[in-house]
Amino acid sequence: MNIANKITILRVLLTPIFFGLVLYYKPEQDHLRFIALAIFGIAVLTDAIDGLLARFLKQKTALGTIMDPIADKFLLITSFIALTVWSGSVKLPLWLPIVVVGRDIIIVIGVVVIFLTNGDIKIAPSMLGKLTTFFQMMAIISVLLLYRHSEYIWNLAVAFTLLSGIDYVFRGARQLNGNHGKK
Repeated sequence: MNIANKITILRVLLTPIFFGLVLYYKPEQDHLRFIALAIFGIAVLTDAIDGLLARFLKQKTALGTIMDPIADKFLLITSFIALTVWSGSVKLPLWLPIVVVGRDIIIVIGVVVIFLTNGDIKIAPSMLGKLTTFFQMMAIISVLLLYRHSEYIWNLAVAFTLLSGIDYVFRGARQLNGNHGKK
């Protein structure tokens, strides 16, 4: 297993620690919020570093290609759910994780349908998808910082989530149509 994959695994391992800290947070235990913020920050850095290392060291693997987006989804979905129910003065509204998880479910269903129909699938992250991940991470950070205008950032994250979801649906439809009848 290469270093990039080990860094991705670190992100997966940090996620339940982050989740626990957020759930156990109480305003009188503010240090838990700062530790959670630090752990989330480290997890975000691992997201940037693992891909860069894999490309720079020419160690891109099939495992890493699959594991990296799964680790991202695990971190983000866990974070959105935790920050919807935590004791912080700024909370995410319930509809936000519903939108994020709903988009991801639609994408997974699309991937399965394309794979079952075509026997193959080409998955490449789009710039819109990368921006979505960035704004989702910024929304989480803004809530952890108790930024009182966090709703502007999470509304931006939702807008990008919806736009990238639509983009992935169209890209998936092109893959289905491009290979239709070639089996």
